[in-house]
Amino acid sequence: MDDQLGDFLEFLATERNYSDNTVAAYRNDLSQFTIWLKSQHPEIASWVDTRSDIVASYVEALKQKSYTASSVARKIAAIKSFFHFLLARGIIVSDPTMNLDSPKVKKHLPETLPIEDVEKLLESPKKKKTPKGLRDLALLHVLYSTGMRVTEVVSLQVSDVDLETASISCKSKDNHARELPLNEETVQVLDQYLSNGRPHLVKDKDETALFLNHRGQQLTRQGLWLIIKAYAVQADLGDKVTPHTLRHSFAAHKLQSGSELREIQLLLGHANISTTQIYSQLLSKENEEQASPVSSF
Repeated sequence: MDDQLGDFLEFLATERNYSDNTVAAYRNDLSQFTIWLKSQHPEIASWVDTRSDIVASYVEALKQKSYTASSVARKIAAIKSFFHFLLARGIIVSDPTMNLDSPKVKKHLPETLPIEDVEKLLESPKKKKTPKGLRDLALLHVLYSTGMRVTEVVSLQVSDVDLETASISCKSKDNHARELPLNEETVQVLDQYLSNGRPHLVKDKDETALFLNHRGQQLTRQGLWLIIKAYAVQADLGDKVTPHTLRHSFAAHKLQSGSELREIQLLLGHANISTTQIYSQLLSKENEEQASPVSSF
């Protein structure tokens, strides 16, 4: 049974081009299901023996715990995907998850920052006249002015930046590159970082990553996250600001300034425009709140 699970995870990584984090999430959810299955139903020797009532009882066990509806829905989705894979490969003859329902999950609108708060955040690194300060200033500008994902930003190479054309090449989750425009200020701070910051951080002349940590190696996702958190606190924005907050803010502000939804979809690298439409819902909600009369007492 473990072999089929390993084959499925390999399929997600190589054929679906899922990110390491997504594959890890599938691994954790399916491992949890496998452990429960072996504990509660030791008589099951293969996935062929897994009946729909057994899967349903696992879902009920999840609901009895303190998992949120979204967590339960994610775990169910992982199990359904796995059994769909087994069915497609002929390992099982019927899908025990065919009639399995997921809990209804209310979609939350993304958290964004007002433009003035973004400006506060972008100003924070300017207080540090150091190579790391120049790195952080360029990092924040790239995040907000392009709307790139965390993994995309930390994966950037020096060769991806073209200051002459004011653009940056970004490789998406599906390995398709998209060219993103850079505003004038972002070009300037990147130029400063490449000229006066990165040369002092790099330790190995063969290192090609754009953003480096204190060891001269490619900045990690966790390192980027900690940098954002520190500057958010410094700018009195609290500790809930994340790199994805800047991505959401980029999209929302582009929409507010008149950009078309299709353009924003391409900039964000969304495969389906329905994913991008959530920013239209966010804008509609903000307009409704602004139009609502304020009662006076």
